[in-house]
Amino acid sequence: MALSNTKVSPQGILMKTTAIQALRKKLAADETVFGLWVTLEAPSVTEMAVALGLDWVVIDAEHGHLDWKEIVEHVRAAVRSETVVLVRIAELNGALIKRVLDIGADGIVIPWIETAEQLKQAVAWARYPTEGLRGIGAERATAWGQSVAEHAAEANEHVLVVPIIETINAARQVPQMCRVDGVELLWFGPADYSSTAGFRGQWEGPGVAEQILQMKDQIRAAGRHCGLIATSVDNMLERQSQGFRAIGVGMDTSLLLRSLKAGLAAVGRDRSLRASLVPDSTTTSSKPAPLQRPPESMRPDRAEVMNALGEGPRNEIAPGVQFECHVGRHNQAKQLTTGIVTFAPGSVLPYHMHTFTESITVLSGSMVLEIEGRSYNLKKLDNAVIPQGLAHTSRNNSSETVVVHIAMAVDQPSRTLVDRFFSKKAMPDTSTGVPGAERINRFATAKRTAAGPNTEFIDCFNADLMPGLEMSGGYGLFHPGGRLPAHVHDFDESISIISGVATCIVEGRRYSMRDCSTALQPRGRVHYFINESNSTMEMLWVYAGPRPERIIVDERCATVEGNPWNGR
Repeated sequence: MALSNTKVSPQGILMKTTAIQALRKKLAADETVFGLWVTLEAPSVTEMAVALGLDWVVIDAEHGHLDWKEIVEHVRAAVRSETVVLVRIAELNGALIKRVLDIGADGIVIPWIETAEQLKQAVAWARYPTEGLRGIGAERATAWGQSVAEHAAEANEHVLVVPIIETINAARQVPQMCRVDGVELLWFGPADYSSTAGFRGQWEGPGVAEQILQMKDQIRAAGRHCGLIATSVDNMLERQSQGFRAIGVGMDTSLLLRSLKAGLAAVGRDRSLRASLVPDSTTTSSKPAPLQRPPESMRPDRAEVMNALGEGPRNEIAPGVQFECHVGRHNQAKQLTTGIVTFAPGSVLPYHMHTFTESITVLSGSMVLEIEGRSYNLKKLDNAVIPQGLAHTSRNNSSETVVVHIAMAVDQPSRTLVDRFFSKKAMPDTSTGVPGAERINRFATAKRTAAGPNTEFIDCFNADLMPGLEMSGGYGLFHPGGRLPAHVHDFDESISIISGVATCIVEGRRYSMRDCSTALQPRGRVHYFINESNSTMEMLWVYAGPRPERIIVDERCATVEGNPWNGR
């Protein structure tokens, strides 16, 4: 246990019980406790967290390079403070638990806990007999052996054991874990959870966000608390509103990088990083070479599907409101639905909500979108993104038919009608939404970037712009000759051609697309788009993945002869 100014004896300074008691008191009152995830060796990082009054820090001894000397220096940096210090150990191991507690940590964070039995074992190793199996040592926790009796008398009561739920196997054990004595706080690891769900490299893969929220509800219903690391300030507020009561404001490295990148962006010097640490920037000539072929793990299991306007399944979802589905379960899309909705003059889609994110882009006319009373006027090519759980309604107040493109982060959408009054608030025509809630992309003022020669792209939504989002998408303009490189995605994609004529090439197969025809590109299919006409071409693209990531491959992979999948 770490040291405190609250219990002093001639033998030494004992446990930091008041910090743990303060943390528990806040959680019992349903208050949020904020902290920092520490990976850098400098104890000044923990000192800063203490000085700023953070409720806790986690010293990460699972990943990274911290050694025991550096870990104990971080623990010392929180001496005589109200900041609880936890150490994430590398694995469920009695020797590691004993050593961490002996050098003075207030508790342990244990990765990859999948069963209640594993959790019971962790608690036993963190407690002295007769309740547990922890051996007594003459280190900092016992004032180097001078306060053994005092420490041992209260240590079992004032130790925190925090498991990390980070596998799909663990999800089934959450109710049982909540019944383990000595565990009051559980942690989520979305990235590892996504990996075990088949979405390696994604923070929250398709469906993962919903599963974590379901587990959160189970944990809170059992009278326990749960937490995770926020990915941004907006995400921190969102997580707090969702009911997470232990929230990491970030990792020390991510916060430092976020600040550096913001400063560099202000002077036009921002760049992204790759695993090689070679910067990827338009200001450097060291561009990554295209892969000779896509990874074998991305071998597709379905063919591409071209969908012409008027040929998709149609459904009247409200009087005067027709939805034509172009991409969805009917053509084997995974975690993605897109299509065209037409609003007859005066028609209204009543208040409803979804358990997934929805994107709405106006293609012709103008409409009113209302989200929990906040009313937005949307013009042509304006885009609105509505996260899961937000009630919304839309209507056509004009005398002309309105046409919109919609996308949903699910392959079989459903909705729940909402019968509730919301106070009305007209939002300015320049409003871009509410942080932590909806995002409104105004076409006239949106930031544009190039995705290939003679192209202009707008990123409307993704997990970087809206943390926790399950899908990403935006707008693309192709001038004559504009094109993208041959590439693949690790998720399904929908591309709708909203003006002009596009040539879509998929492994040597050529398609001419126009008039809101939509391509479903399954995961792993090599493809690209090119404008071979003398006029501009516009598209709306949506990925069934949280970020607009593409893997560029050799152009030969997009030919019949070089098809990496041998035509399959």
